[in-house]
Amino acid sequence: MRADPAARIVGTVWGLLVLNTLGSAGAKTIVPLPRSLIQMVTMGALVAAFALALALNLRLRVRASAFLLLLTLLLAASVISSVHLESGFGALFRCARLALFVGTLWLLTRWWDGGLTFVRHHIRMYFAVLGSVAAGLVVSPGAALPDLYGGRLVGALWPLTPPQIGQYAAVITGLTVLLLLGRRTDRTSAAIVIVPSLVLLALTHTRTATLGLLIGLALAIGSLLLTSAAARRFFTWAVLCVLVAGVGFASALQAWFLRGQSKENFSNLTGRAKVWDALLAAPRSTPEKLFGVGLGDKSFGGLPIDNSWLAVYNEQGLIGVTLVAAAVVVLGAVALLRPPSLQRACSIFLISYCAIASYTEAGLGDASPYLLHLTVAASLLATPVPAPPGPAPGVRRRRAPSWARTSEVV
Repeated sequence: MRADPAARIVGTVWGLLVLNTLGSAGAKTIVPLPRSLIQMVTMGALVAAFALALALNLRLRVRASAFLLLLTLLLAASVISSVHLESGFGALFRCARLALFVGTLWLLTRWWDGGLTFVRHHIRMYFAVLGSVAAGLVVSPGAALPDLYGGRLVGALWPLTPPQIGQYAAVITGLTVLLLLGRRTDRTSAAIVIVPSLVLLALTHTRTATLGLLIGLALAIGSLLLTSAAARRFFTWAVLCVLVAGVGFASALQAWFLRGQSKENFSNLTGRAKVWDALLAAPRSTPEKLFGVGLGDKSFGGLPIDNSWLAVYNEQGLIGVTLVAAAVVVLGAVALLRPPSLQRACSIFLISYCAIASYTEAGLGDASPYLLHLTVAASLLATPVPAPPGPAPGVRRRRAPSWARTSEVV
């Protein structure tokens, strides 16, 4: 059976959104890529994604989504905070980017049906990104494991940092494990994704991604324990493996987790706590407390903030923090209220992963992979579109006029 052309275009749009969120700052690549060229490619991908989604949904048929409504309000708050130009004209440019990003997500809601379509798109696209990382490692191990990053894996073909690679590897590993438990993929296909992803995750030495994967999978599989024998078996074996690894490889795991850092450096989260303290201690006017200083590069005093909540507070104020928290809480509440299912488990994994990663990584308040993760979770929690009723037995169904033929939820 031939694939639906619209479904292929939706997958292309999702791939372009993934490309847009890869970023332009990172490690040195084998072939030096000017940052202006990378930004041109990523922004071009976003414009192309919006144009394709609009061409596919010219009648602007969208589904109601509290999550996207809150993101739209966050966009409005971002524009209000950015018009004062405290962060420069770049703030307005970032607002325009966020507007195209959120607009594309709204256009794609037409294809939200509570199924696993976007999960599969997500896995394929990020697996392709990890393929480029693996290719860079094979072509030039020295560039892929530079001393500048302490021997951690980076993108040698595209400038990706260790936390980015670890995030992508952890997310697609968790989703693939859940698809395997739900019998929506076979073991061979799952192994092709899981094994290399775990190897790349280990080479990045990314603690946040590792903890997010373990805790997120534990919560997601826990939601299936009462209804899935496969989930119960996997959970039992996973607990046994963790206990054995904890006893037999405790010193090796501790060395990997510390990454050669001192306990003092580890306790202040590799210097992050100092930036956080300085950000919170900085004087702010009432408008800055409410709306922030405008969309920026998620830094303070020239140093990365590396915390989603503080980054949102700095750039979009307390109103932005409230809107982002409401979006996460709404998704989590809807997921908890749904009956046990594979879709619910996948959404719980994505929501919990983003919540855990938000403590040491920024991105919840702007166009980023984290918003794509949460969007996939929202699509999984969407109510399936009811099929039109069929004709009664023995009654020939009359063809509806062209203006009345539609199956979308407006």
